[in-house]
Amino acid sequence: MKTLHSEEVETVFSSLLQDIEDGDEVTITSGMDKHAVAVIIPYERWKNGQKRVLGTLEGKMSVTFADDFAMTDEELASVPQT
Repeated sequence: MKTLHSEEVETVFSSLLQDIEDGDEVTITSGMDKHAVAVIIPYERWKNGQKRVLGTLEGKMSVTFADDFAMTDEELASVPQT
């Protein structure tokens, strides 16, 4: 993954788009501390969705849903938030 400051993006935008089209991801940073503000990913990856990683639990557990799992919007809205 490439990381560029917002000021750099302006000068290399065309080549940056080509890199993204080729499958690269780009992190855009801002400010003097160069904190990350955005990640640009290829459209097809966004459109198809990415596999979500379980973060610190990766490799320690998994989540699966039964084929017949169903929850209505009303049921979801009534689930208490913790």
